[in-house]
Amino acid sequence: MPKEQKPDQKGLTAKKKDDFSEWYQQLILKSELADYSEVSGCIIFRPASYAIWEAIQKAVDQRLKGMGVQNAYFPLFIPERLLTKEQEHLAGFTPEVAWVTHVGETKLDERLAIRPTSEAIMYDSYAKWIRSWRDLPLKINQWNNVVRWEFKHAVPFLRTREFLWNEGHTVHASKEEAEAEVLAIIDMYETILNDYMALYAVKGRKSKAETFAGAEYTLSLELLMPNGKAIQGPDAHFDGQKFAKAFNISFLDKEEKKQYAWQNTFAITTRMIGVMVAQHSDDKGLVLPPKLAEHKAVIIPIVFKEDKKVLAKANELAEELHDLNPIVDDRDGYRPGFKFAEWELKGIPLRIEIGPKDLENKQAVVVRRDTGEKQFVALKDVKKTAGKLLNGIHANLYSRSKQLFDESVLDVQTMQEFEQAINDNKIARVLWCDDHKDEAAIKDKTGAKVLNMPFAEQDNISGRCVLTGKPAKAVALFGRSY
Repeated sequence: MPKEQKPDQKGLTAKKKDDFSEWYQQLILKSELADYSEVSGCIIFRPASYAIWEAIQKAVDQRLKGMGVQNAYFPLFIPERLLTKEQEHLAGFTPEVAWVTHVGETKLDERLAIRPTSEAIMYDSYAKWIRSWRDLPLKINQWNNVVRWEFKHAVPFLRTREFLWNEGHTVHASKEEAEAEVLAIIDMYETILNDYMALYAVKGRKSKAETFAGAEYTLSLELLMPNGKAIQGPDAHFDGQKFAKAFNISFLDKEEKKQYAWQNTFAITTRMIGVMVAQHSDDKGLVLPPKLAEHKAVIIPIVFKEDKKVLAKANELAEELHDLNPIVDDRDGYRPGFKFAEWELKGIPLRIEIGPKDLENKQAVVVRRDTGEKQFVALKDVKKTAGKLLNGIHANLYSRSKQLFDESVLDVQTMQEFEQAINDNKIARVLWCDDHKDEAAIKDKTGAKVLNMPFAEQDNISGRCVLTGKPAKAVALFGRSY
């Protein structure tokens, strides 16, 4: 039998607390979630991460369809004349747009933008399709890729030039209907984060400076990374009638009067894979929430000699646990310790060990990935115990996520306290005047911006803005972010 491989040959050598950036890069590569490509700023989604994205897609797609949203697909290329129709929207994306200018050696008559987002190409069609109130609401979603040629430092999943997302674009006959939907959408995304990804997020409204280009307002879910930086999660935008007027998306109402439509847009992206693994994982490797783990258990038969009984029982357990899509690691030539370390690196939620003595005692050893806790479980109870442990893993990961956020939020009363909190990589909760000009000045001075204004904290606002002395209009969270 070959010698056991040393941990640093496959495992992580950087520590999460000591060097988060290096730890994260090693985690992504060594767990085989992603790899770098020959295109700067773009990554390869390896099967492990794409399986996670497929699970997120399935959960979101099911809920969107339950809300009456249908899937479609629009072109990747957007003619320049369409992209320029809504100037505020264009201005928000101009630095990031990649253009197609030639086909072979022939210069195109009109530049084509490679989709940074699809408002322009979709709304040109919407204007043709919508004529009457009977055509509304129109609710369409795309699952696609977009390209935003950012020149900031690329980080796998968290900031890449190409990423995957859902892109919802809905049209309504009334403001009330559109605003009710945008709230329902952000609630749905919160459920995905909480119930599938075991992530805690603060739900609220973005500041004017951080509002999506062309929208009236943006609702977001804000999360915290282990290095103290905040990061935006899924969002939903109430676009009002800005795009409708720019693209002439109008209809005849029941009184035969022309009205402009009301619109929403919303998205969740593959960025969330990076946030999820960064929050939950440890120095041994990935820690995956059970609902998003393709394989929820690995069964490792411990065989000292050729022992058909142990192997048979391992396969029998796998059949019994088929709902968990378990892996039976019966590879020859690898010691149990090496296998344990490899599956810890890859984040399998439960490890089930069974050897000759376990077989004699009619038991198995079950190990949780999140805590490393081991317990001896009667073979007849493995299925029931596994279900309970998986629920416990999810609850524990969510609790840790919430604790990470809560412990990082500081209530500040002065500008000095604010600057100290930001320099300590904390999130500052303040009374805020909600003035985007002041926000720009504060960002220039401290590097912190408004993350959002949490829904749960906007009642009975009184007093002065901690940062400007102006009358306060909201409670806001400030922090440095990705």
